[in-house]
Amino acid sequence: MTHTLARFIQTLAFCLLFVCILIGCSQYSSRPAAVNFHNVASHYNAYFIAEQDMLDAEFAMRAAFKEDYNQLLPILMPLDSILALPVKPQLLDAIKKTSIVAEKHQNSKWVDNSYIILGKSRLYLGQWADGLEALRYVYANGKDENDKNNALIVLMRAYISRKDYSNALGVAEYLSQQPLSKAATKDFYLTKAYLHQQNGEYLTSVAILEETFPLLSKSIETARLHFAAAQMYDRLGQFALANKHYKSVSKNRPDYDLGFYSSMNSLQNQVIINPKTDVSSVGFDKMLRDRKNNDLRDRIYFTMGLLAEHRKQLPEAVKYLQKSASLASGKNNVQKAYTYLQLARIHYDALERYELAKAYYDSALIILPKDAQEYRVVSDRKLALDNFVTQLTIVKMEDSLQILSHMNPKALDDKIDNIIEEQEKARIEDEKRLKAAQLAANNQINLNSGTSISSSTDRRWELYDPALINQGKIEFRRLWGNRVLEDDWRRSTKQLTSVAARGNNSADSASNGRGLPAVAAEPVMAKGTAIWQARHDNLKKNIPLTDSSFAVSQKRKEDALYNLGKIYRFDLKEPDRAVVTFNRVLTEYPKTQYREEIYYLMYLTLPENDQNRVAWKDKLTSEFPNSTYARLVNKSVGTGADDKNRNNPVKAYESAYQLYANGNYTKALEDIEADLPAYKGSMLEDKFALLRVFLVGKVRGREAYLQAINEFVRLYPGSIYLPRLKEMQESREISVGKR
Repeated sequence: MTHTLARFIQTLAFCLLFVCILIGCSQYSSRPAAVNFHNVASHYNAYFIAEQDMLDAEFAMRAAFKEDYNQLLPILMPLDSILALPVKPQLLDAIKKTSIVAEKHQNSKWVDNSYIILGKSRLYLGQWADGLEALRYVYANGKDENDKNNALIVLMRAYISRKDYSNALGVAEYLSQQPLSKAATKDFYLTKAYLHQQNGEYLTSVAILEETFPLLSKSIETARLHFAAAQMYDRLGQFALANKHYKSVSKNRPDYDLGFYSSMNSLQNQVIINPKTDVSSVGFDKMLRDRKNNDLRDRIYFTMGLLAEHRKQLPEAVKYLQKSASLASGKNNVQKAYTYLQLARIHYDALERYELAKAYYDSALIILPKDAQEYRVVSDRKLALDNFVTQLTIVKMEDSLQILSHMNPKALDDKIDNIIEEQEKARIEDEKRLKAAQLAANNQINLNSGTSISSSTDRRWELYDPALINQGKIEFRRLWGNRVLEDDWRRSTKQLTSVAARGNNSADSASNGRGLPAVAAEPVMAKGTAIWQARHDNLKKNIPLTDSSFAVSQKRKEDALYNLGKIYRFDLKEPDRAVVTFNRVLTEYPKTQYREEIYYLMYLTLPENDQNRVAWKDKLTSEFPNSTYARLVNKSVGTGADDKNRNNPVKAYESAYQLYANGNYTKALEDIEADLPAYKGSMLEDKFALLRVFLVGKVRGREAYLQAINEFVRLYPGSIYLPRLKEMQESREISVGKR
């Protein structure tokens, strides 16, 4: 009995001691024992697991992040919720574990660290509001200054990902005044360099990176940062400094692709710095044969094409680039897009083959990622070239037709027959080459009938390939000839088409007994046959042989030349070619209806130090003293809106509209006419012009108002405001007629 009582007392004492210990270790207690208990319990349990979850998630996201070495590599990996989808379970577990620290270990020193991981996890998952709130909480309530600084660095990175550069810069200015640990200093420098890189301030970004490199150890991440620095030096035109960093890439344990692209970019810079650089020792042939480069052969040919272009060897450059495009697979479609862009630029700038340049821009735009920096520029250039090629085709066609119209009838008929003969010869040659290629392909299939045929996914879609597009055009011309794009274009020669189709089918039915197309059996269109005469008549009907049709042809050419000049001036940003084209309009059409606007555009296009600029202004004010453009020229040197508004079309318009709304019509009209020349060609030009129409009606009376409406209708035929202006014009004319 005594022994039992003693054991009971001992157990009770132990329980009381355990309860006292628990009470003493409360998360609300500030006693050393309690604090140490919760520090150990939180650090080596929930926080440790959350930290490992974050490290695993970031490692997986880094491995899954697809680098585009043609684009500027971001200094830091973006906070992308789509990229975080595969690691969502790890991030959710990190949130769960860090929440335990915040709920059950409030007196622990790891609470601030837990909130930082919590905030980063939510940012990765796209939960921006909750993530930013967690980081701001650390800054406002954190107990450790180093933790507060680390939270601000992550907060700064979050602002950059949201393109909130002003707030990110504010955080950076605060951190620059704080004493930072070595690790925090490195993270801060990288984040600030990332801020300036994403904001397009490359000089500041590389200057910060130069200070950061001594803090970094050799690793693939350091090699990647050297590559990013070299790319920014490239964009700044500092090719020697860029090459210094490209060489540093190989010294910092890069992976194979990073080292390869670094070598290719460095080689290009060497040729830019010294065009006489001998690249024969580079060993492109050996690189092409190396199996490690099987997926990179397109990039090798791309580099060879760039080097040939730097040496002004354009045919070789085009050949290498076309080879690069043909080798690019679905895995490396992005490289194919940049190859097409390079081909488009060469054909536009150097070779002036605009139709082929347009085809390459079309193909590039289909493949190019929409978030690529070049996408907007390429899209605008493609749209401009669409209209440009249309107008240029009209000018060339009308020039040719007008030359033919001046020939005597016999010479004209002979010329048309010669054209048909040349078309027939070209058609036959094209068909021979096409059928020879088909024959070779069929023979190869028969020889390899026992082997597996490559997957159809390796075949390029026709709309991606300018070469196949041109082949389709050749086939179209073979069947239909050169046709004007118009409604019902097939009807006028339906009989001709059916005859040609029957002849073609009969040729295709011939074979050598194995189902292969015969090359020799080709129908030739003979002179004097019905098909020949139909083709002859079809070509001849487009020639302007009468005065009325010649006048129509002249008008089409005049309009097209005028449109070409505007495309050069506003869309393609080529003022010199715009001036040449406008001069051609005035030379060939001295009484053109566009004289007034051309004088004005010549005045705007020529540089201020050009003596002819004043001459065009004088011609405008002397020949059209009461025109809108004369007023604009005179007002452009007067007083208008504030200079700070002229740099911002939206603010300038809002300022003028506010004056209009307040009834200050005269001042508003003065500002509009002073600002309009600066916004010629901008997206808001027709909006400025529309407001000017209303103001003219308020200030200068009915006649000036009607003239302003007529000018708007003529100058802005594509404006979205045109239907309303036409309605106003018609209602005004009806009301005048009634009076």
